Amino acid sequence: MSSLSNLRVKLFADGADKAVMLEMYRNPVIRGFTTNPTLMRKAGVSDYRGFALDVLRAIPDRPISFEVFSDDFGEMERQAREIAGWGDNVFVKIPVTNTLGETSARLIRTLTMAGVKVNVTAVLTLDQVRSMAAALAGGAPACISVFAGRVADTGRDPVPLMSAAVELVRSHPTVELIWASPRELLNVFQADAVGCHIITATDEILRKLNLIGKSLDEVSLDTVKMFRGDALKASYSL
Repeated sequence: MSSLSNLRVKLFADGADKAVMLEMYRNPVIRGFTTNPTLMRKAGVSDYRGFALDVLRAIPDRPISFEVFSDDFGEMERQAREIAGWGDNVFVKIPVTNTLGETSARLIRTLTMAGVKVNVTAVLTLDQVRSMAAALAGGAPACISVFAGRVADTGRDPVPLMSAAVELVRSHPTVELIWASPRELLNVFQADAVGCHIITATDEILRKLNLIGKSLDEVSLDTVKMFRGDALKASYSL
């Protein structure tokens, strides 16, 4: 098993709980952050702008992605330009399509050529990677987030797709590929092996980093102790 220090892939924390984000910020292994409206709603965020500005005051020096939430491309552009103005470390998440399935490529091209750092989100196919990479070519620093975990949710192996996606962005030096929505810590090593630049993960997954390289005998014993301890706490009897 490779060690954490040997990883080339950058670890980003995915979430919208400020306390957890600040905890992750204190860990030098975490190189950046991503959010989205679903995570923000889950965390109880009601003031989008206020939350974002508060987080950016606390985390001014690592990349953070905030997402537009309009379904209209014109309004998406307005929101994107405002969000981009919140800080030099801000990336603006633009969904690969709107809810009608219409491509965001033209908007993304406009934004990247205007200097907006774009993170194209909700990407799941190689055709989408190809078209988004073309839209971002020659623009500002950008990311393409391929939701490998959601690919896996459909019963497909995401590794070959992610490996091919790496090749598609290789000729675009301003574009980084993100392995998004991982389901387990193993995905970190898979992302590293295929050459992904970044992997985003929730704190639930990132908290397992201390398990890397741990003896499986130790993990087995820890599991036995957990079962025994929970049985005692529940006062089970037969």
